[in-house]
Amino acid sequence: MSAIELHGVSKVFTVARGRGLRRHLERVRAVDGVSFAVPAGQILGFIGPNGAGKSTTVKMLTSVLVPSAGTISVVGLDPTRQRRRLARRIGVVFGQRTQLWWDLPLADSFALLRHVYRVPPGVHARNRDAFISLLELGPCLQTPVRQLSLGQRMRGELTAALLHEPEILYLDEPTIGLDVLAKARIRELLLRLNSERGLTVLLTTHDMGDIERLCGRVLVIDHGHVIHDGDLPGLVARFGEGRTLVVDLEEPAPPLAVEGAQVLRVDGARQWLRLSTPNAAAVVAAVAARAPLRDLHIEEPDVEEVVRRIYSGA
Repeated sequence: MSAIELHGVSKVFTVARGRGLRRHLERVRAVDGVSFAVPAGQILGFIGPNGAGKSTTVKMLTSVLVPSAGTISVVGLDPTRQRRRLARRIGVVFGQRTQLWWDLPLADSFALLRHVYRVPPGVHARNRDAFISLLELGPCLQTPVRQLSLGQRMRGELTAALLHEPEILYLDEPTIGLDVLAKARIRELLLRLNSERGLTVLLTTHDMGDIERLCGRVLVIDHGHVIHDGDLPGLVARFGEGRTLVVDLEEPAPPLAVEGAQVLRVDGARQWLRLSTPNAAAVVAAVAARAPLRDLHIEEPDVEEVVRRIYSGA
């Protein structure tokens, strides 16, 4: 069963351009015919450059925006027409916005959210205590939200989004600006909830560490279009520049021109060869036949570099 389904979804905004008497209205298509489905229990990485349409898509999924065309179904509900019912079945964490009460202690925000979502007292208490323990929030409970560190506040935001036991969790930059320890706590909690409760997660982030550790599937959107939908190795294979064979020779030699590889760089006895074939063993054998080897290894394309190339339009 799909937790999220989009079919031909588009969103068009009317934007004023120009100045003075030359001012005119222009239609901007932020999302253009996007279609995808997210099975229940999946963690999906939803990435793309700024202005690609990520936030607009998430806002349509959470009923903040109404699509200009196409259909959306979230846990079997239409976000536009059934937004109140939907709100009780989803959780949302936006890294740059808060759902906590700024001047109240963290514990009071948790208590108020029980009434907002109409959570039974027993369920609320069980979930609150579990998340406080898992995320080590005990010392922060009586501290006003405005006095919390960024890491403490984000752990509080995540707890607030999960108290009512949502089926889907939307995360927009949940680890932005956090230290390594805080990131690790949040990642561990998400993996645990996904494994134990089957929580569906849609994660938008520029932190490739989050994507590599959490997401079995990655969807890339650019200029309002989906340009990749698959796993991370598939993304690297499609948009990466290929694997590189690094060989250390017994002594310096001219560039090793062998079939299935192109010499990228020579530095003394070390040479870098870009592989153009999946059969690395054949290239290694050809190199070994040309010159005595001391050592060799294969460098896989760096995920962050691949994503950077996509974002830059390369």
